[in-house]
Amino acid sequence: MAKIDYKKELKHLYGPNAREVQFVDVPAMNYLSVDGVGEPGGEAYTAALESLYPLAYTLRFTLRDEGIDYGVMPLEGLWWSDDYTDFTENRRENWRWTMMIMQPDCVTSAHVEAAIDKVQAKKNPAALDLVRFDAFEEGPCAQILHVGPFTEEGPTIQKVHAAIEAGGHALAGKHHEIYLSDIRRAAPEKWRTVIRQPYS
Repeated sequence: MAKIDYKKELKHLYGPNAREVQFVDVPAMNYLSVDGVGEPGGEAYTAALESLYPLAYTLRFTLRDEGIDYGVMPLEGLWWSDDYTDFTENRRENWRWTMMIMQPDCVTSAHVEAAIDKVQAKKNPAALDLVRFDAFEEGPCAQILHVGPFTEEGPTIQKVHAAIEAGGHALAGKHHEIYLSDIRRAAPEKWRTVIRQPYS
């Protein structure tokens, strides 16, 4: 059986260091995604995760039966708002997001459709009909690893933005976070989050 460590193979995208901002070109990759509005941990957000994770693991087990073994990739989130002050003023009920989990090239639309049927028959989570499977390409991005609570990301985000502007570029696209830690088990001061920002 072929065992593939995609986090290792894509280390330049999923393993930045915390010391300096890195510039990367993010190619088109396929994701399971759910769009929503509201605070992290809220009803819509929780429903999205309760659909994404069962699908991702069902797909992993399906591909393992076909001779390909890989670890489920970490949860990722795109964050934005119609009014940026919703973030600076912490109006979380207005936060917009896309939560997503990257899928290897070996996962096809047919695999996803079959997995949806399995998850629906077993659990039928509330947001299952909101899940889409499609490609997402960010292109040029700056990123760095943030270590610590989400509430302390501000200076790290500013460091990324400053590096982009110092290079003569402009921010483009949506604020992107990749959650490398299981926050249910790790202490907040040890949480590891990739902070990524596209630029033009």
